[in-house]
Amino acid sequence: MKVLITEMIWPEGIVELEQNGFHVVYDESLWRKRDELLAVIGEYDGLIVRNQTRVDKELLEASSNLKIVGRLGVGLDNIELKAAKEKEIKVVFARHANATSVAEYVMAALLSAVRPLQLADLDIRSGNWDRKTFTGRELSNKKLGLIGLGEISHRVAKRANAFGMDVIGYDPFITSYDHIISETGVRLKSSLEDLLSEAHFVSLHVPLTMETKHLISSNEFKMMRNDAFIINTSRGGIIEENHLAEALDNNLIAGAFLDVLEVEPVTSTHKLLNCNNVVLTPHIAGLTEESQLRTSLLVAKEVSKSLNGETSLCAI
Repeated sequence: MKVLITEMIWPEGIVELEQNGFHVVYDESLWRKRDELLAVIGEYDGLIVRNQTRVDKELLEASSNLKIVGRLGVGLDNIELKAAKEKEIKVVFARHANATSVAEYVMAALLSAVRPLQLADLDIRSGNWDRKTFTGRELSNKKLGLIGLGEISHRVAKRANAFGMDVIGYDPFITSYDHIISETGVRLKSSLEDLLSEAHFVSLHVPLTMETKHLISSNEFKMMRNDAFIINTSRGGIIEENHLAEALDNNLIAGAFLDVLEVEPVTSTHKLLNCNNVVLTPHIAGLTEESQLRTSLLVAKEVSKSLNGETSLCAI
């Protein structure tokens, strides 16, 4: 059986597939070549992607032999799950494999917000010694608001607790008996407005759906503290980016850390590029050497299991 990989994977994942007897074709730029992908997909039993390959109805209809799609990550907004189900094509994902990396990214953003060491370094290199400007703040006793209380938020909360932060959360699908509340000590808020009005830092951990698209827009920025920072490591499109630029320009909030954007890569005319109080990174929150080794191996193993007729614990 043949497996096609259209985006970046660590070599250990390819070795895992080949050791299980599969013929692997790897082209990490194939997601850019839509016509070529549509022309060859019918030859393959398995497809492994990240977030750039559009696994939509058109591609699935062209995949006459496809039995499984493996997602090197956790977001599934680039895969039409309904169409896959109709064709009886299984979908597996890298369950929890990059959760620690994303949690550590959030902590890095929090620390950078209160102690911008790189900016201090650049200032010194330009000839200054400005201790007053770079007098920072402590994370201790500040409120961290988590929107979406899944596995990543659970790991963020544990780390924030170690810094003495007061962690609050909002998730309409979570009750006070869930482990993140009962065991991690996150204080559950009854509404998004309650969380936004209190939090010094807001971190987003929700999937991109019809319900969460532009979840944070002009009204929500008006609810936030003017000294608050917002962090998005989930999906572009959850924040209305034009409204964020306006909020930053008008000092409605103090700043933002965005690892994801609605259109990636960012265009040179994007309004946020003109905002000094936003930090942009190229969708790397879940990208560490450790997490990508775990992700590549996990997805390769789960694809192999499914193609061999075994049950996957990471199936949707």
